[in-house]
Amino acid sequence: MKKPLSSPPHYVDDIDRLQPYQIKLMQHQEEPTHKLVEKINQIIANSPATALMLQDIAKLLGVVFQVDCCCLVSVTGETSDEAITTNWCADEYLGLPHPEEMFSMEQLLMHSPVLQCAAEPLTIEDISIIQNSLVIGCQYLPLSIKAVLAIPTRFGGNNNGVISLIKFQPYDWSESEKQLLKQVESACAIAFSRVAQAQLIAHQQQYLQKSNQYQSLIKQLTVLSRSNLELNQMLQLVITSTAESLQADRGLLILLKYTDPLFRTQAKKQIPKAKARVAGEWAKETQISRTTKPDTLEEDRSFLLSECGLCQRAFIDSAKPVIFDNYTEQNDTSLAARLFAIEQFPAVLLVPLESQGKILGFLVLQQAVTRSWQAAELNLVELVCAQVSNAIIQSQTLRQVQTLVDERTAKLQSSLELQAKLHERTRQYIEQLRQLNELKDEFLSNMSDRLRYPLTNMLMSIRNLRLPGIAPERQVRYMDILEQECTKEINLINDLLTLQKLESPHEAPQLESIDLNTRIQNIAASFEKKLAEKGLKISVDLPEESLKLQTEVESFDRILQELLTNACKYSQHDTIVHLEASHQVDQQIDQVIMKVTNTGHAISQEEATYIFDKFRRGKGRWTPGTGLGLALVKSLVQHLNGAIAVESLPISDSEQSEICFTLTLPQFSDESKP
Repeated sequence: MKKPLSSPPHYVDDIDRLQPYQIKLMQHQEEPTHKLVEKINQIIANSPATALMLQDIAKLLGVVFQVDCCCLVSVTGETSDEAITTNWCADEYLGLPHPEEMFSMEQLLMHSPVLQCAAEPLTIEDISIIQNSLVIGCQYLPLSIKAVLAIPTRFGGNNNGVISLIKFQPYDWSESEKQLLKQVESACAIAFSRVAQAQLIAHQQQYLQKSNQYQSLIKQLTVLSRSNLELNQMLQLVITSTAESLQADRGLLILLKYTDPLFRTQAKKQIPKAKARVAGEWAKETQISRTTKPDTLEEDRSFLLSECGLCQRAFIDSAKPVIFDNYTEQNDTSLAARLFAIEQFPAVLLVPLESQGKILGFLVLQQAVTRSWQAAELNLVELVCAQVSNAIIQSQTLRQVQTLVDERTAKLQSSLELQAKLHERTRQYIEQLRQLNELKDEFLSNMSDRLRYPLTNMLMSIRNLRLPGIAPERQVRYMDILEQECTKEINLINDLLTLQKLESPHEAPQLESIDLNTRIQNIAASFEKKLAEKGLKISVDLPEESLKLQTEVESFDRILQELLTNACKYSQHDTIVHLEASHQVDQQIDQVIMKVTNTGHAISQEEATYIFDKFRRGKGRWTPGTGLGLALVKSLVQHLNGAIAVESLPISDSEQSEICFTLTLPQFSDESKP
């Protein structure tokens, strides 16, 4: 920390009282030496541990030694910017302009008559420290240096500062002056130590303050993610809290709206057709007049992704934050959207909001001047982006579900109004509405839990991974947890999207002819190992003559895989899973019948009524799962214009039952193929 020259008012009277002793001090008398050390100790005891204390000591030494300038420089900082520098100059030199050329390093070599040291013996390290202190501390001096008497100070066995007595005219230092400077070295070392400790404490307090701010931010985001706030309100609070905590000049949250569906796979390095919209904005009060105002037209708060090179860079490099120290120097400012106000905020940190490899938007922090982002700050921003991305996905999913529920509720209410005169029908519809609302609440509750719990486990694993000194095996364990929970989230969302797609108006199935016998045998063979791990076997019963079936291959495979997975979960150990298929023509209806039968706990009639509903599980069945498997099976069967039913048949002299799922699919001929 470098300061300009000044003449401190502290201890002026005390210094003046030492004037009569100056001649005696130069002669190295014991009493004046004692007085000088005592006065330095008094300054240390009565002054705050700041550079002002060093300034008082520099004035005292400068007056006593009758030099032109006294320079005190601490050497505890790792860089010159961290050094504490204090200069004192005699009154006649105050106010003089700085010289155009400073002294060179060659003038400060130890064998030059310009520089002498009061300490013996002198090490190479001492020489380097003295030279560096002069370069750091003497840049504000009004005249070139002609003579220097310096001594490094030591505290606790380490160098912690340098005292330099400076003359602007050639001068030969006496032995008495060197001895006197050696006498005050230890007292000055204590002063340097106090200032360094105060600086260290200040840095630690700043670090603790920032840590507390970051912890507060994480707590705020956690509370927001669990609140019932509308998405735009939550995003505004997120960008405000984040920008304030990280002391940015401006913050933006930008969301993307794709022309194509959001989850459609994009080609690598391809910029899709998408419109970017500002969903949240914050700026310091001093910067508000320089940024877009809240009542700015909507077209000024949105832009096409293809027209903004800044966002395109972040879209292509989505795996990492994009940092520009000064965008105006590195790029054409016309390539950035106008709302970024690059001319006012050229330093940009842009982090993508990403979910499953898809870019949902960007979090932007801007500065009016260049800023060096610390690793901890970048990690915090990435954590914020991860939480925001999850909140957006949850909001979109819940909104789709709520829309579906609202639509069905509205239809039911309309039917109730039309049948109001029929009491019995009205009662039935009211009961249906009550049950539907219960299913809605249960569905939303289950889905919220399935989305939140893996995220909570992932967050705890991330925090544990950041703990210092964590053992490698624990790191592997937490990484496994992260991978498992992430896979659960992906599977759940994919299943929800598939169900949503199947329940919405869709195109007819893309039929093709398959060899049913071969298809069933291949799928059964792929499950043999999984079944064997649970002590189960599989039996396949197929007609001798191979069956042909017109169906959609992907949907047919998924149906059979889900039924076999269900049988594997709920079968009694050491039993056999039966899979059979047959061809049937009933009243000129050509169809294929397939049955999957296993031995397990009985399914009650009540359970059978909702077993194909989403997130509905049988009572007393604690096998882990999302509750979407059979719901997906039913939707896929309906997509193929088929039917599925479940039947539970008790086994005599046993507490177990035979659970049979019967799948019926139409057998289209080539002529009737839709």
